[in-house]
Amino acid sequence: MTQEAESVSVHPDFERAAVAMFRYQSVHCAVYRDFLAALGWDLSRCSSVSTWTELCSAPFLPVEAFKSRTVQTGDYQPEVVFTSSGTTGQQPSKHGVASLQAYLVNAQHAFEQTYGPVSEYAWLCLLPGYTERSGSSLVAMAEHFVQQSPHPENGFFLREPFDLLKALTALEKRKQRTVLLGVTFALLDFCEWLPFPLDVKHTLVMETGGMKGRRTEPTRAQVHATIQQALGVAQVHSEYGMTELMSQAYAQRDGLYTPSTTLAVFPRNPDNPLEQGELRRTCGLNVVDLANAHSCGFLALQDVGRVYPDGVFEVLGRFDAAEVRGCSLML
Repeated sequence: MTQEAESVSVHPDFERAAVAMFRYQSVHCAVYRDFLAALGWDLSRCSSVSTWTELCSAPFLPVEAFKSRTVQTGDYQPEVVFTSSGTTGQQPSKHGVASLQAYLVNAQHAFEQTYGPVSEYAWLCLLPGYTERSGSSLVAMAEHFVQQSPHPENGFFLREPFDLLKALTALEKRKQRTVLLGVTFALLDFCEWLPFPLDVKHTLVMETGGMKGRRTEPTRAQVHATIQQALGVAQVHSEYGMTELMSQAYAQRDGLYTPSTTLAVFPRNPDNPLEQGELRRTCGLNVVDLANAHSCGFLALQDVGRVYPDGVFEVLGRFDAAEVRGCSLML
């Protein structure tokens, strides 16, 4: 294991904030406190953590805890409860958010640090399955972005591919910078519906959310190749976020995600979830989300991926039977 010699680089300000939040949440987040105590991390051990390296060696809460427990730091009444979409028969995750405005401001910051002002883009949102239910953090973010933009074509498109094509064509004709934000399966449906290939030059195509059980799961390369061929774009961008996180990451090419300034990702040993994994190797993913100040900012995700020394990461899939594995760890 070479993790001692090489670890993910984080800004000193991020390190100080993360250590302070860990010390606080290890006491005031009841679910995380109980989880740490069950693994032998008492108050004195938690309060002694003072560096990023020590923090990354602490147990991180399995994200599945949001399915069965109220993960909350302190005593507050959530302004909004985000819920996951999940698949049929699964228990959805629930994330009580203390301030919806704080989430929206942070989401806008995450986008703008990579792409520039939200208001400079037109927004075409293809998010079926999300807009048809309540409690979607992705829809809340997309609605906020739409509201920042003055273009009449802005909006959400469910099952009206012709309307989407019409709006996209009008924006392209005006050479207006545009984001086509779509859940992966819906983007593929739209691309297969198109009566002829397009050649968009001013539109940033961004996929998110995966297949949600609607199709056989293709590889990222297959998804991107289909979209590139149908829409004529050189790159397909990706957004990475989830119900349990207040922060996002964006990939401008090849599925290589850059976290926002409030998010850090590092590898977890796939054979022992209480140990760090190795950089550049296929591992589980752990995250520190500073924006999760009112829930828990230290989460062990179900995702499998690779993390690089500069903090950039890629997502390769999920652990098999991830829910069972997570529940076992909680026990």
